[in-house]
Amino acid sequence: MSLPVLICDDSRFARKQMANSIPAGWDVEISFAENGAEALELIKAGKGDVVFLDLNMPVMDGYQTMQIIKEQDLPCMVIVVSGDVQSQARERMLKLGALDFIRKPVDNSRLMEILRQFGLYTGEAAVKPASQDMPTSKEDRIDAYREVANVAMGRAGEKLAELFDEFIRLPVPNVNVIESNELRMAIEEIQQSEYVSAVSQGFSSVGLQGEALVIFNETSFESLINLLNYQHDSDCQELEIEALMDVSNILVGACLNALAEQLNTRFNRSHPSILGRHCDLEQMLESNVSRWTRLLATEIGYSIENHDIQFDLLLLFPSDAIDPLLSLSCGRRYERTGTY
Repeated sequence: MSLPVLICDDSRFARKQMANSIPAGWDVEISFAENGAEALELIKAGKGDVVFLDLNMPVMDGYQTMQIIKEQDLPCMVIVVSGDVQSQARERMLKLGALDFIRKPVDNSRLMEILRQFGLYTGEAAVKPASQDMPTSKEDRIDAYREVANVAMGRAGEKLAELFDEFIRLPVPNVNVIESNELRMAIEEIQQSEYVSAVSQGFSSVGLQGEALVIFNETSFESLINLLNYQHDSDCQELEIEALMDVSNILVGACLNALAEQLNTRFNRSHPSILGRHCDLEQMLESNVSRWTRLLATEIGYSIENHDIQFDLLLLFPSDAIDPLLSLSCGRRYERTGTY
């Protein structure tokens, strides 16, 4: 009788990638869920003796799902598969009862190691025959890029967690192809205070160029400076600038490095510059984004647990970079796994 296996991830691209990482000789019946709420229903219906569970999902995330699995003592074995690679994330899920933790993109040798360790599969490691299809619709290609951005977001979150020695809350990346005037409206929705400060850094690769913006809410600064353990004998303005630049460098650098690794490319970065401090968001963006009429915008909100600290990272690509980026993200993943 086939073993019921459930793959729970909000990305269709990630679900397919995980399904194709499962050894060809493992006799399983695979079901899929887009969030934790769907996963719980399928587990209760006997569709998930083994569950591959993502962490950052809408509706119900992996932490909430695992908590309910533990409280209700649901009959399943959970392996976490996530782009959130903070040590704290792993520790929390293991304490809730997960068997182990695999970072995205899936390493097949690591998957085999876990399956053998827990006696789930002891056969050959051969994966399923590669599909020759590639995502063709814009929706599927953006979903593929969103998964790439999700992994990059997790790597940056890991670096921030190491810097602050705190748990970093990560959302699902928000990816959209929009007009430049819509970007202002989108950012205004995430703006938590009347005024913000921001750092900008340009980057480029072969056939690609973009801009990274890190936007800090005003309420973050005092807590941020204290958490960074800066010496308070310096000028307050100098401390703010130092905090802006330090956090931005780590966040943008880690995110772009992870993005470049997945795309098999390398980004050259310009020197970061402060777009504005304690200013109105509309005024700050006027000179920076107006030169682009249409762009691929990735918005990632970071917050530090138990602290009043929030900042947003936006990765912006102009319209002439949209198709090369999406094609590169799909092609690189195809090359890594033999399928998408």
